[in-house]
Amino acid sequence: MASTGTHKQPAAIRKEEAKKAIRASIDTYNQSPRKVRLVTELVKGKKVSEAVAALQFLPKRAALPIKKLIESAMATAKARGEDMDTLKVTEIRVDSAGMIVRAMPRAMGRSAPIRRRRSQVFVRLSSDTK
Repeated sequence: MASTGTHKQPAAIRKEEAKKAIRASIDTYNQSPRKVRLVTELVKGKKVSEAVAALQFLPKRAALPIKKLIESAMATAKARGEDMDTLKVTEIRVDSAGMIVRAMPRAMGRSAPIRRRRSQVFVRLSSDTK
């Protein structure tokens, strides 16, 4: 009797796809994840050439590091012999990388925390030919 519902790929196929994936990451970037996600949502699912062109003229602080990250992944793909015209941004994820907490002096000898948030950014490129 056949099973119903979604059918998952075998683990061997998933592992092979993970090896083929072109990845790059920024471990710590000193800007809050919420602000960086505004930039990454713009390029998610686009071809790499379109993504780099869009980031080049975007007036956000996170645009340049994300552009460099995608270009780094493109360089990895080029070294592996991938076709640049078929690559697209399949996954781009922004996570929190913790925060630096400092104290700011306040009235009557008290202090208030200053939270400097940091981000981790992961990007994965893959071929568009499917």
